[in-house]
Amino acid sequence: MLTTLPNLLTLSRVGVIPVIVALFYVPGDWAQYTACILFSAAGFTDVLDGHLARTRAQVSAFGRILDPIADKLLVTSVIGMLLAFGRIDGLAVLAALVILCRELLVSGLREVLADIRLKVPVSKLAKWKTAIQMVALGFLIVGDAGWALVPVKTIGEVLLWIAAFLTLITGWAYFRAAFGAVLSGRTRRPRAGAKVAKEATTAS
Repeated sequence: MLTTLPNLLTLSRVGVIPVIVALFYVPGDWAQYTACILFSAAGFTDVLDGHLARTRAQVSAFGRILDPIADKLLVTSVIGMLLAFGRIDGLAVLAALVILCRELLVSGLREVLADIRLKVPVSKLAKWKTAIQMVALGFLIVGDAGWALVPVKTIGEVLLWIAAFLTLITGWAYFRAAFGAVLSGRTRRPRAGAKVAKEATTAS
């Protein structure tokens, strides 16, 4: 159901995106810190909604569809704004592009894998990638508004490169599963007649 707590948390992750984006246009350090807090809270809901859905037996088709979409909307929106406002610059732009390209490619590959009913489980490394990526983006949102004694932007860029490296490694699992299925012919849909014959054989 749409009104279950896990789904509401997922929807809140989408709803907070316009607020975070708007705060980029507001002058003052407080706006950057507020955007960071909202982004961090949204990232926490990504962990919380899945945990609640499993423990409360409220896993739904709507949640399975919306959850990855909400994650990608949040991450790509923030990276886009960081690039637009120059808080990601220099060589760090390449790390951001790696992450963006991976998000787009994996989304397409998931469509292929879903079509053939092949599920790639989320690895522990992928979870670490997501956590490091979210922390990196949080640091970069604060950027120059951070404490003078703490190189906030540099820390964010280093973490972003680590996340980009892990992104390539974890993305390979999806590529291997999808292309392996294509090469083996598992993506071909059975002909209608073949499907009927198979059902008849099974019934007999």
